[in-house]
Amino acid sequence: MLKLSDRLNILDIWVDPVNREEAVERARSFLRDGTRPHAIFATNPEKNYSVPKDPLLYETYKNADLLLPDGIGMVIAARLLCGCNIDRVPGSEFIFDLCRLAVEENCGLFVYGSKENVNKKSVELLQQRFPGLNISGRSNGYVKKEDMQELIRRINDSRAKILLIALGSPNQEKWFAIYKDSLKYVRIVQAVGGTLDTIAGTVKRAPQIWQRCSAEWLYRLITQPSRIKRQKVLPLFAAAVLAAKLRQLLLRRG
Repeated sequence: MLKLSDRLNILDIWVDPVNREEAVERARSFLRDGTRPHAIFATNPEKNYSVPKDPLLYETYKNADLLLPDGIGMVIAARLLCGCNIDRVPGSEFIFDLCRLAVEENCGLFVYGSKENVNKKSVELLQQRFPGLNISGRSNGYVKKEDMQELIRRINDSRAKILLIALGSPNQEKWFAIYKDSLKYVRIVQAVGGTLDTIAGTVKRAPQIWQRCSAEWLYRLITQPSRIKRQKVLPLFAAAVLAAKLRQLLLRRG
């Protein structure tokens, strides 16, 4: 069983050395043996610059139960800095693994986040794609702070064991940090970002050829130029990784 001590430290963030199958089995263990909500977050180069700036967010990531190697930058960095060959496990695909797991383990799933039409359509499409999937509740992401306890009550009353949160980062991770102790039956919480939009079709994923080349980030930048503010950190991350690798080599020679 993967332990937090096995986690790879990549500059100022972490990633777990798991492939997709290992990540699924890790999630299965959360369902079967867990007594609390377990956080599953995606980790990528962007998080390296946003997470450390917020103490609550940093601590939440540090103690997450599973950090998926979502970005190709993290995969390359793990190989260069840690000598660990891992594959990408995109959070936008792992959501489907959790749906299959929910069917196999006969447990309910609650979907919270995004716009009402996106949430509703994505739930309908997930149920069509995975026959037998029990989506025991859903809510759009526009819940006021004063109404949050009512949402928690609905989640608990649904007895769902898997909760998907689509509030965007860092809001979804902070939501988990604040409300995790109020969740009675949830055993897995995956922060899925904008994945519901891709399921509903309001945002298009990159074509398969781009995905296979691990260039989905480039496709999204081309089709959504507004993302340049977020993705401008990519060359900074690459430079920082190369600098860290150079320091490793110099220390070995010294």
